[in-house]
Amino acid sequence: MKNFSLIIKLNLICSAIFSVLCLYMHLDISAVAFPLSAGFTVLLYFASYVELVKNKSVRRLNSVRRVFQYEPFVFITAFVIQRSGKFGFPAGFDFLCAFAWIMILVLSLLAQYFLAEKRIASLDSGWAEFLKANPCKKPKGIKRVAVEILEWIDALFQAVFTIMLLNIFIFQLYEIPSESMVPTFLIKDRVVVLKSLAGPKFPLSNAGFPYLQKYKRGDIVVFRNPHYGSDRENEVKTFFSQFIYMCSLTLLKTNTDEHGEIKADPLVKRVTAVPGEQIYMLDGTLYSRTKDNQEFKPVEQDSSWAAWNLNPLSSKIKSKIQTIPLSESQAESTLKIEEQRRTLDLNSAKSECEKLSKEFARYARPKENSGKSIEEIFSARDLFVYNLFSNINNETISLLTVKGGSDWVDSFLNSWHRENNILNQLGSDAYMESSFRLNVMAKLLFGRILVRNASLLASEIPVSKWQTDSVRMEYLKAAQELCLYILEMDLRNLPVFPANDKNGNAQYIPENCYFMMGDNRYNSLDMRHSYEQTLISISPMDSMSVTYYTSLAPQYVNRSRMLGKACFRFWPLNRVGIPKSGLTD
Repeated sequence: MKNFSLIIKLNLICSAIFSVLCLYMHLDISAVAFPLSAGFTVLLYFASYVELVKNKSVRRLNSVRRVFQYEPFVFITAFVIQRSGKFGFPAGFDFLCAFAWIMILVLSLLAQYFLAEKRIASLDSGWAEFLKANPCKKPKGIKRVAVEILEWIDALFQAVFTIMLLNIFIFQLYEIPSESMVPTFLIKDRVVVLKSLAGPKFPLSNAGFPYLQKYKRGDIVVFRNPHYGSDRENEVKTFFSQFIYMCSLTLLKTNTDEHGEIKADPLVKRVTAVPGEQIYMLDGTLYSRTKDNQEFKPVEQDSSWAAWNLNPLSSKIKSKIQTIPLSESQAESTLKIEEQRRTLDLNSAKSECEKLSKEFARYARPKENSGKSIEEIFSARDLFVYNLFSNINNETISLLTVKGGSDWVDSFLNSWHRENNILNQLGSDAYMESSFRLNVMAKLLFGRILVRNASLLASEIPVSKWQTDSVRMEYLKAAQELCLYILEMDLRNLPVFPANDKNGNAQYIPENCYFMMGDNRYNSLDMRHSYEQTLISISPMDSMSVTYYTSLAPQYVNRSRMLGKACFRFWPLNRVGIPKSGLTD
């Protein structure tokens, strides 16, 4: 009994301290925390100390047990409410409140342990006699129905709060919302994310447990989406949305953005680069180097989970996939274009571009001036690779008749080798060289089609019959394949990241930061991309480069935003188990 009385007193002291801490508040919703915690502390005083210790009575034993059961839930609610206003609190204060809550939790569990049916009688002989003489009797009639309903409500509330605490500190249930991790995960797969080793934090604060887990390449992790703001208002909304999500066992999603769309937050991706690395990706192969080894080398592990072509997957898996990004023929075309780019002879390309510009000049008819200027015909948007080829018939006529048209064609086709001794600068950056070569390939095809169109016009063949010209159609087919590749090349390639500094010195992913990508590389909006597209040059080395739209904006994620590893898939039942590596799953 002496130990039990000590637990009761310590529990009351911790509850009172927590309530006093709740006096530190702002004039907003945080002010509700004090009356909630203080009111419950008063209830706890009468239910535990007055009833059990002072009066030594167990007449209301079931009610006393309920008070102890709800104690951790009430005080964690007060903790959250105190931090739900517009302003935060100092880190040290958060840690003090968190420590007080942990003490309350431990002491509450100890009190419940001693008040269990098997132990309560051993605490006091008088209690034992009273409980024996007054066994619990079940009510009858309407009273029994009312009691049953209240017990169900009580069980529901306790289950909700228990799930909340488990999800905050132990594990989280997560539903896969997209196909970014195909074939490892499919849409609607549900996984368990272990959080206890990942430094879980108390809601809306930085107070929490230490990081005991280190991530390595290949780990599948769930993390807060860095594309969304981390201001207090957004964090409060996110917490309560996740609370509803967790309590509904991942059935209800209420975390929406300003447009009412469900946020992609948190994300589930795979760790593909770790602290101390600098990476780039070319033709689907990930390369890495470190301070200790300055040579970029392929990351062999990445090929075991990176999915570029989903067509070879089993029909059973493919039937559950909503979108196959590339057909088999498109996948073959991709490999073909990359091979053409790698084997492109730049000296031969230089000679051909010079020849094409001279041929076009012979067909030019500036005396039939269209009245337009070059600036009206070609802006940055007109040099967008899709527009460049889709409008090439009109462009041919305009360039043949506008003043200076042939000069523009000469400059456009040859700027890549005439400016600033560009060819001698190649070789130091494989990604930049590959982009440079793609730009040359696009210009070569543009020149070939342009000259072919001009020759057909000179032969007085009407535009309506150009589609019967086999040479021109072959060029257009190649241009279409190249255009499609360029439009999606950012899904298969990545520039050096982190980028070198202005002096060319290598930069590396900082300590405790990681880079993540989805396994389904053609259908994953991950740490490679932003949510906006920008029109840029394919090759910054060429002042008259063909342009394309990109969303590339690679960023790493700090460990503090990582919620833990996706360690077990519990749904659907026929795929229950530990997720394996990508294509072998």
